[in-house]
Amino acid sequence: MKPVQMAITAIVVSAAAAGGLMYYNQVYAFYDRVDAADFGQIELTSTITGLPEPILTNDFQAIDSESSPIRFRACFTTPISLGTLTDTYEIYETAEPLNGPGWFDCYDARTVGQAIERGDMIAFMGTENIQYGIDRVVAFDQAGNGYVWEQINACGEAKFQGDPLPSGCEPAPEGGN
Repeated sequence: MKPVQMAITAIVVSAAAAGGLMYYNQVYAFYDRVDAADFGQIELTSTITGLPEPILTNDFQAIDSESSPIRFRACFTTPISLGTLTDTYEIYETAEPLNGPGWFDCYDARTVGQAIERGDMIAFMGTENIQYGIDRVVAFDQAGNGYVWEQINACGEAKFQGDPLPSGCEPAPEGGN
């Protein structure tokens, strides 16, 4: 093999290995399964108190990552009717389900998002500012299936962009989130 061919081969092999490693890191390496006993309870924000309250859940499955504040995803079921949920808890108007890794097959952001758009699923405020600028959002369908993700709120978006905070935002913590 000529030196030029060897160099090209080395570059191609290195690029393929780096690409494979990046893919693995994004999809598998940084996610951990979350045990229900370690997690605690799913909470929704009450329309009366304005505070998060635990709800009844079954069949809890979740993943999370310390590498990002918006990588938490969960699926579960609840015996609480959608009517009771809408009468009791705050609806989250700006829900935008975030993608999760394909191997976490109970959660599909596209399916959840389309169901919300059609009105087949309703999103609720789980916990506002679970971390500064990040809301935990919980969506339900009529059958009692629940889906959870965390998304950046308006205050967080402004902070992370370095823009002035919108009115109504608490001051951002110094030095981080």
